[in-house]
Amino acid sequence: MTPERRERLTAVLNKRQPDLTVVLENVQDPHNISAVMRTCDAVGIQEIYVLNYKIPRHRKWGAKSSSSAAKWLTVHQFSDVGECMAALRKKYNKILTTHLAADAVSLYDIDFTGSVALVFGNEHSGVSEEIRALADGNFLIPQMGIIRSLNISVACAVSIYEALRQKTLAGHYDQPRLPAAQAKELWETWSTNSAM
Repeated sequence: MTPERRERLTAVLNKRQPDLTVVLENVQDPHNISAVMRTCDAVGIQEIYVLNYKIPRHRKWGAKSSSSAAKWLTVHQFSDVGECMAALRKKYNKILTTHLAADAVSLYDIDFTGSVALVFGNEHSGVSEEIRALADGNFLIPQMGIIRSLNISVACAVSIYEALRQKTLAGHYDQPRLPAAQAKELWETWSTNSAM
């Protein structure tokens, strides 16, 4: 590995955020998933959750839209709602779903300096009622147009870039935040990936 590559990997690893994640519930199009992965990598999210219990498990992601982002991320795949939610509860203090509900808060009212998991739903039906019932609340992205929805990868990008803005202001990118054991394991994996 070249010194430049080592420096790049170290810089990226030092900006990974252990207290922010994205959950994709029954998202059908692998290209949407890959686009989300690419954005997660861009803002320093390391772990994402893919929950497929109404559709088959994805065998691969759309490589063109992800720019191979999947090999730099930790992707947890679940086919059971309870198992996925239990795993999220162990790591994140709040689970929020994207849903146009009367009690939904604005994206801009979420405190992203805390520990947050954001759930994005299926392209056609959104986040399921089952997941909404298990979450801590709903949020929406303010919109001024007639159509009141965004493509899932766009909605995710808008949301987690707001998280990046808040986390930047709070100094979350100024020093390494991953637990040492996780950082070491990722460094070893990334070093292997770089050689491929």
